[in-house]
Amino acid sequence: MSVATPLPARQKRVLIASAIGNFIEWYEFAVYGFMATLIAQHFFQLKDTSGLTSLILTYAAFAVAFFFRPLGALLFGRLGDRYGRKPTLIAVVLMMTLSTVAIGLVPTYAAIDVAAPLLVTALRILQGLFAGGEYGGAVSLMTESAPPGKRGLYGAWQSLTVALGLLAGVAVVAALPLLIGESAMNDWGWRVPFLLALPMGIVALWLRSGLEESSQFRQAKDNQQTTASTGATLRAILLGIARLMVWSAAGYTYLVIMPTYLQAALHTAFNQALIIAVVSNLGFAVTILPAGILSDRFGRRPLMLLATLLLLVLAFPLLKILQDPASTLWVKTLAVFVAGALVGILAGPGPAMLAEMFPTHVRYTGLGLAYSLSNAVFSGGAGLIITGLMRQTGNLDIPAWYVAGTALVSFFALLTLGKNDHQKPL
Repeated sequence: MSVATPLPARQKRVLIASAIGNFIEWYEFAVYGFMATLIAQHFFQLKDTSGLTSLILTYAAFAVAFFFRPLGALLFGRLGDRYGRKPTLIAVVLMMTLSTVAIGLVPTYAAIDVAAPLLVTALRILQGLFAGGEYGGAVSLMTESAPPGKRGLYGAWQSLTVALGLLAGVAVVAALPLLIGESAMNDWGWRVPFLLALPMGIVALWLRSGLEESSQFRQAKDNQQTTASTGATLRAILLGIARLMVWSAAGYTYLVIMPTYLQAALHTAFNQALIIAVVSNLGFAVTILPAGILSDRFGRRPLMLLATLLLLVLAFPLLKILQDPASTLWVKTLAVFVAGALVGILAGPGPAMLAEMFPTHVRYTGLGLAYSLSNAVFSGGAGLIITGLMRQTGNLDIPAWYVAGTALVSFFALLTLGKNDHQKPL
């Protein structure tokens, strides 16, 4: 099957309904990341704090939410493995939508003092909890519904919604000032991107209400396959985290934090920073499906190893291009396009690779935990780690060190992939 080959109606609904929750999650992720300076100004600009300190507090709230994702993955994963993917996915997308919309309604620090940052942080925690239950169920359902030899392609659609969500987020953030003006954007317009999650959530609920459980899940439940070796599952989760580490770190660094880094550290104009962010996410988007398809043909191992090695080797050269005042906007956009494309090559085969690591009766929990733990540390903590280290050391190369260090670990973890894992039944 090529990307252009029409899918049967049932399989198309499975793909869209499974992936839309991930779209909403990463749309919000992008909105928060791209508007970090505005959020810092309205909620975290406490008395006697500098602009950089308020930005660090903003990223701290961002990171705390990520550390609740593993709890959500465990809680909802257990429910999804026991009672079904469908009811669990309906519950998490409903609660994730409501908590996102609520952020757009919170009064600012000027109105309610310290209660404002506390409320935003609490809502981010709820978002993290419910988002943690999203990925494992969606990927499980997609890969379990895939025809033989198409798991890479089906799983890649989940990763594509990451790119689409990020692009939608940056598009909304970039378009609003043009539509309502910079003053209105700073005053009240920043709330609009969060409120737009409501219609998205309604569509997601409608799509998921018509889902069916995968035949693999029904068969596992009928055969009462409800136990698994805790030790084996734990080892698979830890290995999964190591394999995903560079995907999480490089993805956040190049696709989300880059606009803030360019503005705060390199004093790049806001519009130029957003253009660079859009281009990096386009690079990410265009390689995901081809990488998923190629991984079905040649295996997950060679593609993911190649992308990881290139991210390791190119981490410093790519950042130096962005730092060089002589670099034109076109050269900078080419650099971030390449970086985004390499992350996309990891994201294409990644979901199928994770699904293949766990048996059906623990798949929702296992792959959800591996993904959420990796993202909690290496995505959610990235803004805080990078910004904090740059503040302490004054070293503008910290993002490159971060990507290179995680790539080195992931490279050795990915060497453990079997050459024929993609051909084995789930």
